Amino acid sequence: MAAPRTALLAHLQTWRPYTLWYPGLVGLAGATLAGAHPTTGQLMVAWAAPTLGWIAGHYLGDYYDRDLDALSKPQRPIPSGRLSPRTAVATGIGCIVAVAALALWANWRAVAVAAAAMAGIVAYSRVLKGRGLSGNLIRGVLTALTVLFGAMAVQPWPPWRVLPFALVFLAHDTASNLVGTLRDVDGDREGGYATVPVRRGLRRATHTAAALYLAAVAVACAATGLVPRDTAGYLVLLSAAALCGAGAFGLLLRSPGHLAPALALRAHAVLVAERLVLAAAVVAAGAGAAPALALLTPLLAVSVITQSRMRSRHEFPAPPLACLLYT
Repeated sequence: MAAPRTALLAHLQTWRPYTLWYPGLVGLAGATLAGAHPTTGQLMVAWAAPTLGWIAGHYLGDYYDRDLDALSKPQRPIPSGRLSPRTAVATGIGCIVAVAALALWANWRAVAVAAAAMAGIVAYSRVLKGRGLSGNLIRGVLTALTVLFGAMAVQPWPPWRVLPFALVFLAHDTASNLVGTLRDVDGDREGGYATVPVRRGLRRATHTAAALYLAAVAVACAATGLVPRDTAGYLVLLSAAALCGAGAFGLLLRSPGHLAPALALRAHAVLVAERLVLAAAVVAAGAGAAPALALLTPLLAVSVITQSRMRSRHEFPAPPLACLLYT
């Protein structure tokens, strides 16, 4: 009985439940901005396809990072032996096939968007993740494509008003992904990953991420005139997201040159919650504040709880027993 439980926990850790709700919420944001009256099936596709693509990215990313993780994060499912590399690849490919099937069912034109996103996931995991800002940028592009996919689950083509919101998520997730590299400088350097903080230092990486985040907020504010339904709800939730973002970057900017990994993780943890609020703001723009809050409240609670219980153990190896006894 222990082996199935161990395998199930390994899969759950690979999914990273604290991040799992974001791509579906972004897909719904695109669907609600499309301006039509989406059916339940269309909304389910807008949610499920990006979520499955996100899970595929985690499986394939962990597969490609298995050697690096063996050096700096041996507790993770693959290097610890609790999840085999073959199982990770097979599960990731299965999720990709499911994404293609959902896209084909909803709108055959959306298959091209889904294919571009899947290619981006592989390119990020296999090549670009360790190549500076280009890796962070492709991560932002993937979320922008999610917005377009959500709109195309409802309409044959995404309306032009969706594009500025896609740009918001492009800049935002480029910044968030860059913040995510700040805690892994030593491991990335040892593994040969030339991330922005490895190449340019923590200060430059922090300032670049902050500038990108400000750009995302600025575009989101400028897009207020394009909100099709609930401008007030959009602005209230956008303001809440911006306040969370200010808190995260406040932590980083106070000590950008000597940033402890635990502090960098704390700042990114705030952004993991913040981006749910941002996505809910865009849902409010297209569907109203009430549905957006009805979705956001439980998802944010689950994300915060699972992040507090699981994330540190996923990111940092447990200290040796001797260290525990003598500290």
